[in-house]
Amino acid sequence: MNRTEFIIATAVILFAAFCMGWFANWLAHRLSRVRQSDVADLDRMSQELHEAEETRDQAITYLQQREAELTNQLTQTEAELAAAMDGLRAARQEAEEMRGRIINNAD
Repeated sequence: MNRTEFIIATAVILFAAFCMGWFANWLAHRLSRVRQSDVADLDRMSQELHEAEETRDQAITYLQQREAELTNQLTQTEAELAAAMDGLRAARQEAEEMRGRIINNAD
């Protein structure tokens, strides 16, 4: 094999390797290409996720406000109960004192 044949054979091999690399690159990009419908689906899903997060945040805010209202009502009810129990205790004590006076006056 002389020098010219060696150069031609090397050039053919390098050209074939270049063509195979180019074809592999084209095939990889063709297979991994993102379709417009996929992008639209991703946009739709991201919008739905954003709306769901907003709804969740609104629900959390509502629940926190409701919890604060119920805690306030519970505190007020407990205060009213304590006042009623104090009043009942005072009324029972007064009733006992009256019974004691009535019994002492009857003797």
